Amino acid sequence: MLATVGTLVANICSAIHLWTLLLTLLTLLLLADYLKNRRPKNYPPGPWRLPFVGNLFQFDYGMEHVSLLPFVKKYGNLISLDFGHISSVVISGLPLIKEALTDFSKRPSIPSREHVFKDNGIIFSNGQKWKEQRRFTLMVLKNFGVGKKSLEQRIQEEAYHLVKAIGEEKGQPFDPHFRINNAVSNVICSINFGERFEYNDSKFQELLKITNETISSEASMMLVLYNILPSIMKYLPGPHQTVFRNWERLKLIVSHMVESHRKDWNPDEPRDFIDAFLTEMTKYPDKTTTSFNEENLICSCLDLFIGGTETISTTLRWALLYMILNPEVQERVHSEIDGVIGQWRQPSTGDRDSMPYTNAVIHEVQRISNIVPLNVPREVTADSAFAGFYLPKGKMILTNLTALHRDPKEWATPDIFNPEHFLENGQFKKRESFLPFSMGKRACPGKQLARSELFIFFTALMQKFTFKAPDNEKLSLKVRIFHTVSPVSHCICAVPRQ
Repeated sequence: MLATVGTLVANICSAIHLWTLLLTLLTLLLLADYLKNRRPKNYPPGPWRLPFVGNLFQFDYGMEHVSLLPFVKKYGNLISLDFGHISSVVISGLPLIKEALTDFSKRPSIPSREHVFKDNGIIFSNGQKWKEQRRFTLMVLKNFGVGKKSLEQRIQEEAYHLVKAIGEEKGQPFDPHFRINNAVSNVICSINFGERFEYNDSKFQELLKITNETISSEASMMLVLYNILPSIMKYLPGPHQTVFRNWERLKLIVSHMVESHRKDWNPDEPRDFIDAFLTEMTKYPDKTTTSFNEENLICSCLDLFIGGTETISTTLRWALLYMILNPEVQERVHSEIDGVIGQWRQPSTGDRDSMPYTNAVIHEVQRISNIVPLNVPREVTADSAFAGFYLPKGKMILTNLTALHRDPKEWATPDIFNPEHFLENGQFKKRESFLPFSMGKRACPGKQLARSELFIFFTALMQKFTFKAPDNEKLSLKVRIFHTVSPVSHCICAVPRQ
């Protein structure tokens, strides 16, 4: 009997010790999280954070940019938010956004990006590597025709093929996603790889398919969790592992293209970005002193390919959707095209100044679709004073383009599609509060190319077709979050104009 009681007491004491140990451990973890993430004096205000996960679950997943708007009203134009261990400050309002984009140019380290690209490429590289790659990329884009007739002719050629492909649908419902993707991708392929692909080319379709799968998977919550807890998530299965495998497949495809280029590469006659990069690599025998190496070539090609495809393709899909939902706007665009270009001459960028309404429509599509709502992030490089607040080194900076592009102080009807936002007395009017390509040193290097593509592709499509919803189908403005804010999958009808 005494032995039984003794055993029971020992078990109770053991259990108490275990719970005490667990409570002590939990308390220490909570204390460590508090000490690590407590807000310093004069730090921007923000909502109360939960231990370990921060503000992660206070926003609608995938719609954080919309969920932010009430917080902007409550806390003002500087808001502190924590997503797990990633501490950030969201900046709203035109003057502060302009100041932030001028003052902060460093990219933060994003674990998922770091896993695939390291510090390579154009978009997320930093320091001397970024300076070399951006300078080189701008030079190559210029040399291969950005702003010149030669590249404009490539865009016109691709617009011709796109119009032909859509015409083959004979006015029946079709999903515009891959049709438009094919055409837009071919423009950047001609710069990257020196060739355009037929739309049924198996190599081309594999490239687009893997790219689309990668972009789709990057929007998964598992990848968000990977960026918050990379040391744990790298051991777990899930969509994030699919993303990494797909990136490696894309890198392998580009690597094969590089090897193919080497076989008939002539340093004196570069055909494309790859040739120009290979030539640049020969100038630096010691690869430890330069960013011009094959890994950077592959990563830069992918940055250009995806950056030059996804944003323009998504904007064009939004443009056609808004034309269908606003038939009176579509009719005015048709009328302007008929008056300036007619039915048979191909549009060119030289027509833009004579077509203020069409130009305004394209800009309004960019404003209201707002496809990169929080811009590409920046990082504070040193303890700083900003707008009267203290920003510690290492904080992530997010510029709230959603609040800017929907600011009632800047736009007459911020939540309504209205091309008049970009018109004054019938003429096109530039707007300072319109920043789809960002600004400053980190502004989109392909801005001029993108503007040319949007105008020529959109005008060519509107010249030849009237876009409508399929019979008995109501289209919506619902979104899917990939790299960009995209419309949900939908079908449209392209009725040939007589």
